[in-house]
Amino acid sequence: MATALAVDVGGTKVAAGLVSVAGVVERHAQVPTAGRDAEELFATLVGVIQQVRSGDEPVCGVGTGGPMSPGGEEVSPLNIPVWRRFPLRRRLAEATGLPTFVDNDAKALALGEGWVGAAAGVDDFLAMVVSTGVGGGVVSGGRLLDGASGNAGHIGHVVVRPDGNPCSCGGQGCLEAEASGTGIRRATGADPRAAGPEVVNHVGKMVGRGVASVANLLDLRLAVVAGSVALGFGAPFFAAAQAELDRRALLEFSAGARIVPAGLGAAGPLVGAGAVGWRGLGRDVLGRR
Repeated sequence: MATALAVDVGGTKVAAGLVSVAGVVERHAQVPTAGRDAEELFATLVGVIQQVRSGDEPVCGVGTGGPMSPGGEEVSPLNIPVWRRFPLRRRLAEATGLPTFVDNDAKALALGEGWVGAAAGVDDFLAMVVSTGVGGGVVSGGRLLDGASGNAGHIGHVVVRPDGNPCSCGGQGCLEAEASGTGIRRATGADPRAAGPEVVNHVGKMVGRGVASVANLLDLRLAVVAGSVALGFGAPFFAAAQAELDRRALLEFSAGARIVPAGLGAAGPLVGAGAVGWRGLGRDVLGRR
């Protein structure tokens, strides 16, 4: 069975794998995100790719943090300071010899979850990553929203506390500043994995507030949430998020909106990256024709 080369670039780790046309990760490897400069980080990425390649992949799909220019030609992930306007698509195409397609990691997650995850068969939903950063991807009418420059869905920069914490984007009170692992560490001085109930409740509340804004704006009733912070906090986080969503999504079309854990678990980023590749070759992973 044909497999796509899937690459996930995050602020904490970089990973690569092979993803079948059925959305199954056949092989994978990951290493910490490391490199003193742009070239060292790229070398780290190429190294992990070499660990998984079989040599007959038809395409390379990539999910990475944003923002980015159209098509992922240049990427500037806020949580990877050594990459600013880094020509990721071209460099990976040269390194792999494959047609290469790059998208935001949370948009990639949306493709994966709509393909074989918790949103399979749903035409309108939000997918979120709450991890080192906070990202999102929106599917509306069975289509992934790209936006003019490919950056649609950046829920991490919806303002949830106008007088809140400063954000790496230059703003204040963004969801990413309040709910990401980076934001938690900055606010508390502690590892997010050691967060107590008060912090977990606050993070859930902020995520629910952000999701309510999107549900009210875009007429959707489902948010699937992945990422080490959200999934690590577990049931108390999802309960706090759902309670806040219930308080704030009160329109006839948004009332009853749900927040659920992403269905793909740890495989989500690579399945999503694989979906970016298959989509680039013209396969409609969301099942719309």
